[in-house]
Amino acid sequence: MIFELVTPQIFVVCLAIGLAAGMVKGLVGFAMPMVMISGMSMVLPPEIALAGLILPTLVTNGMQAFRQGGAEALRSMRRFRVFLGVGAVVLIGSAQLVRVLSADVIFLIIGGSVTAFVVMQLAGWAPKVPEKTNALEASIGAFAGFIGGLSGVWGPPTVAYLTAINTPKAEQMRVQGAIYGMGAVVLFFAHIKSGIVSLQTLPFSAALIVPAVIGMMVGLRLQDRIEQAAFKRMTLVVLLVGGLNLIRKGVMG
Repeated sequence: MIFELVTPQIFVVCLAIGLAAGMVKGLVGFAMPMVMISGMSMVLPPEIALAGLILPTLVTNGMQAFRQGGAEALRSMRRFRVFLGVGAVVLIGSAQLVRVLSADVIFLIIGGSVTAFVVMQLAGWAPKVPEKTNALEASIGAFAGFIGGLSGVWGPPTVAYLTAINTPKAEQMRVQGAIYGMGAVVLFFAHIKSGIVSLQTLPFSAALIVPAVIGMMVGLRLQDRIEQAAFKRMTLVVLLVGGLNLIRKGVMG
């Protein structure tokens, strides 16, 4: 069934992209969807690339969220319940636009959001807010949900928000896993309705779980051995190239 959807050569490329995305996630805690959508969209239509990343994202975020136990994961989910709730509702709505918008528009939306985030991070700009408020959390959650429904990528606004409210590193890693995991569950069911998730695409997405999990485990092992800030900067450069490439594809068709 997989080879009815993609050629064997492209499938091997996607497995390699899944492995690389898992390693990046293990090292920095996010960016798997950005790496996968940027990489696979170079060889696949955006809707197939989106379908492929859903199950690996769901599994690896579950691993990340519950790494410190279920009680801590639930505590983090309660603390950010406004972000999760608003983001989920908007994500369900925007997911239905995937079949309506053209591939070029989707490329521009994904590429633009990824590139803006990377440029902000590379420039060293870290926005600060005085305190965590429901209004701000709802606004960021809505934006993250809108982008996530279209592309499966909701990391950039999430990371920017958690950084802005000075979330401690250990909790930030856990919260990212919980937020992304909940988003992945909602995304899965939303795209059953949109038609992105189907009996044809599920085997392809399921096959990508294995390299993604292996990559994440390797990334977690390397996390203590490699200087985190330097590797994250390298990762951002790679993501910048991927984002600019998506913008190029959206503009040039």
